Amino acid sequence: MNNNDLNILHEFNILYLEDDENLLKHTKDILEDFVNNIYAVKTISEALDILLNKKVDVIISDILLKDENGIDFLKHIKNKNINIPTILTTAHTDTQYLLDAIRLKVENYIIKPINIKELLNSLHDILLPIVQKKEIQKNNNLIKTISAITDGKQVAIIKYILNNLDNENLFTASYTDIMDSFSISKPTLIKLFKELAEKNILVKVQHKTYRFNEKTLENL
Repeated sequence: MNNNDLNILHEFNILYLEDDENLLKHTKDILEDFVNNIYAVKTISEALDILLNKKVDVIISDILLKDENGIDFLKHIKNKNINIPTILTTAHTDTQYLLDAIRLKVENYIIKPINIKELLNSLHDILLPIVQKKEIQKNNNLIKTISAITDGKQVAIIKYILNNLDNENLFTASYTDIMDSFSISKPTLIKLFKELAEKNILVKVQHKTYRFNEKTLENL
């Protein structure tokens, strides 16, 4: 395996569509150790249900399913403006399938039997740019937020908030939690949160929970 940092896979969710039950279970069991969630299904109907109800970052789909076709599945979701990076798997090297995959801008095409090292590296290559983009955005948010706050001593708190946002840009902590981590007085901390709230950067949504508003930063 290449010296890829596969730890980056831990925050992502995978939809795996495969009608061979043994292969489905085997690959799912392996990928579970590397990714956040893997939704393993045998039919297109189940796959569509997952896409409607779960957050999916990458699709892995077999082409020739029982009475169904993975290419048709991808055409259907793209027609619905669902554009998710995809890896196709197949036991065949039919030229038409390759052409269809190219037209659909599929990220990779893996011939069965699936080589797990190849699959993991392919997932890494697909997801690395997303991770890098998030990191760049986080740094931009840090710079813009700092510029919006006059007291430079509060930078460490802002960085702490940004580093602890969840996937929904929510930050959860009490004043006591933050004061336990940093040498800062409660009045100073309250002043910081008040300034962020006034600028609509950090909006309280419920007790101890705040939403970081990236859109506000675009106008700063």
